[in-house]
Order: sequence, then C-alpha cells, then structure tokens
Amino acid sequence: MTPGLTLEHVGVRLGAAHVLEGVSLDVPVGQFVSLLGASGSGKSTLLRLVVGLAQATSGRLAWAGEAITATSIERGLVFQDYALYPWMTLTENVALAVARRDPRLPPSERRAQAHAHLSLVGLADAAEKHPFEVSGGMQQRAAIARALALGSSLLALDEPFGALDPVNRARLQDLLLEIWDGASPRKTILFVTHDVDEALYLGARVVILGGAPGRVISDFEVPFPRPRDRGALLGHRDFHRLRDEIATRIDRDMLDRLKAA
Repeated sequence: MTPGLTLEHVGVRLGAAHVLEGVSLDVPVGQFVSLLGASGSGKSTLLRLVVGLAQATSGRLAWAGEAITATSIERGLVFQDYALYPWMTLTENVALAVARRDPRLPPSERRAQAHAHLSLVGLADAAEKHPFEVSGGMQQRAAIARALALGSSLLALDEPFGALDPVNRARLQDLLLEIWDGASPRKTILFVTHDVDEALYLGARVVILGGAPGRVISDFEVPFPRPRDRGALLGHRDFHRLRDEIATRIDRDMLDRLKAA
C-alpha cells in the first residue's frame, strides 16, 4: 500500500511559545480528514507544515514515504481568503497552476486546461472575469479550480468556506464532495473548519486539535455512507450523537485551557 501522510511527534516552537507539541497522525492516501479545534490550537500551523510553508522544530513529517522539507506541487493549499491575483482573470490565475505543473506546455494549452478546470467548478461563463468582478463564492471556486489544476495528490484547505454565506457554503461543500467522490484516484484532503456539522458532512474522520501547545486530543471515525446526502445525514441516528460528542470534547478542551491560563 502506498504510504500517505505521516506525522510523528511533531512540535513547533515560535520563540518562547509552543504552538504544537507531540502531534502524531496517519492519513491514508485518498482519505478526507476534517480538522477541528478552538482558535489557537494550531490547525493552520499544521497545514503549513504539511505543505512545506513552515518547518517543525521537532518530530518528523512525511508524504508518500518522503520527508517533507519544502514546498511541492504534490501538496497544495487552499486559503480562506482565496489568494487570487486581482489583476489577472480567473483563467490566468488558474493557468499559473497549470504552468507550474508542466512548464513545457504552450500558452494556448495552459489556457485550455485552465478553462477545463474552471468548467469543472461551474465557472465557464466567468472565466475571463477578474476576481473583483465575481462573488466571494465564485472566487473560492476559482481557488479550488487552481488547486485542482496544480495536480496535487494532497490538498490542505484552511477554512475555505468560512467567509461565505450559508447558501454558498452548502453549494461549495457539495461541489467539493462531488469532485472528490468522482476523482480516480481520490485526493487526500485535510480540511480545517470550525463547523462541526461541516466536518461531519465532509470527512471520513474528524481529528480534534486542542490544548496549549496544540496536540491531537480526539480522532473520530465518521460512519456515514458515501455519497453523502445532506438531508439523510441530518436524519441519521448517529449524526446528532456524534455532533454532540465532538462539540462537548471541544468545549471541555476550551475550559481546561482557561483554567490553566
């Protein structure tokens, strides 16, 4: 079996502050893992480590059996704030990722592949617009298209839907699942969120970071079958039990941190 993502006793110190300590986690290839935890528990730092934008001060990280020491197109990151270049059209933004994946492609082929990825996320009609000419939901879809165009086997998403209204958030949740379910092979996904319902709807596992410094305090298997149906999920006998259990675990961690402060 191809090894996936492995973290062994990973720690991060920033000056005198411990951000993460003793984080160990194994994510098989093709698994969708939701990361939950209170603010300050190190979720975003963990994603930056995984994609090579930050370095651990202790422990070991590896992807596909190789130590993570720098950035790589094999590991992509989707930010909450879209991070699109405003002076470029959506096509040009996505074409940058195509060029990064294969610099030998001629410009016409880069644009064609960029259009294909934008069509995948429902943005064919907005392909030649600039980010400031489209809605926040459309910008986030473009950011997802860019990440997909990069061809990364592992995608880290840092609260990508947190700034969206409930309708667009639900649409993009469904879109992400549709793309992930339909891919062969499936991408490995780490998805940071503060929303327990979102974590359960999307993930095969829900991993909770807590404490100060941050560490894995709980790891839940999500038993709901795929493809996911939002209405059926909300009526599932285990959904409310699991949601309450996860929320209680996060609340308990927050109280413990306040008592220790």
